[in-house]
Amino acid sequence: MNSNNSFNTSQDIGSSMQKTADGVMSSAGRVLDTTRDNANNAINRAESKLRELRGNVDPAVEFLAEKAQKMARQSLDIATEAKERAEKSLKYAADATTRYVSEQPMRSMLVAVTVGVAVALLISSSRGRNRNRY
Repeated sequence: MNSNNSFNTSQDIGSSMQKTADGVMSSAGRVLDTTRDNANNAINRAESKLRELRGNVDPAVEFLAEKAQKMARQSLDIATEAKERAEKSLKYAADATTRYVSEQPMRSMLVAVTVGVAVALLISSSRGRNRNRY
């Protein structure tokens, strides 16, 4: 294996890892956006219903409903912030991994092979234990 071939392979691995990380971040963002939209719709429906019933609602119940809505909105804000922090962390890890693979192609290949062998051994061992049970 020449060094140019291993360099191309490590670039392919780095590119593949970057695409996977981008896909995960994109999926996480879409899930959170959908969840936020659904929660906002539910809150809006609840607010509409409260307005309809407001004429005959006890002030204490109205106060509690407003508190619940405020807490729900704060929870959504916290979830959004957590999503943004997770995206930054994932992007940082993906960039660091890509940089390492491009700077250390041979080490990256050795690490990938070692991890692959370890996973194959774990799967093989697990299957062997399952066969012995039955």
